[in-house]
Amino acid sequence: MADDDRTRDHTEEVPPAAVERWRFVVAYDGSGFRGFAEQPGVPTVAGALAGALARASRAPGPVRLTCAGRTDAGVHARGQVVHADLLVPPPGRGQSRPAGLDAERLVRSLNRQLAPSIVVRSAERAPSGFDARRSATARRYRYLVWNAAVDDPLLAPVAWHVADPLDLRRMAAAADTVIGEHDFRAFCRRRPGAGEGEAIIRSVTAAAWSQEEGREVADAGPGRLLRFEIEAGSFCHQMVRSLVGCLVGVGRGRGNAATMMGLLRSTGRSPGTELAPPHGLCLASVSYG
Repeated sequence: MADDDRTRDHTEEVPPAAVERWRFVVAYDGSGFRGFAEQPGVPTVAGALAGALARASRAPGPVRLTCAGRTDAGVHARGQVVHADLLVPPPGRGQSRPAGLDAERLVRSLNRQLAPSIVVRSAERAPSGFDARRSATARRYRYLVWNAAVDDPLLAPVAWHVADPLDLRRMAAAADTVIGEHDFRAFCRRRPGAGEGEAIIRSVTAAAWSQEEGREVADAGPGRLLRFEIEAGSFCHQMVRSLVGCLVGVGRGRGNAATMMGLLRSTGRSPGTELAPPHGLCLASVSYG
């Protein structure tokens, strides 16, 4: 009996730590990072954010992050959504229960450590069952093209410079063809282990080109800042950059809307598909529920 009592007393000395799930909206300049996902030995958004979050929340160990969209090297974000499970700090002296983390202090601490390359725009306790990736219902990406004879140094970090004249109407008509549910094998990098005949079905709810206006664009000199926005429930690897590359080709006179339709009906990735550079791409927003 004495041995049993000692065992029971020992297990009751340390109560289980309380954990809260937190949701963060994050913006970042992807040019200095090898993508979002943490990788040993190279700078990544997740690596920097997880380290800062561990320090800000005084976590006893590494903090694991889950994001809505794993952006590639050089890709930016304005509305990346991330969740993390954080330990609730123990109650202070004279307190009967833990007070929990303070959202405003957490955001200030993270931004002091990470800004300006990474900025946490908001932090809040997540509702029960929330998952940044699995709970997302739509993701919206934006791609910028600076269409001018001469590049602009202030737009260069966030826009693909295309010197050739582009036909925006042809590009817009071709973009309409990708709306709806299609097999995007022609525009996606196949995941490891996937079979050649495996379809890559995605449902695109919006895809459109527009021309940006405003003083900043006018100050850049003769030229046009073109914006491509696309929204879908999910995307496959390199899908947006491949689509933009093809659509810019259409704008240069290489094909038309029928060309895009033909690619969507094909059973493999086209070897001639131009991949738009990563720095023009930005994860604009993620929708939930």
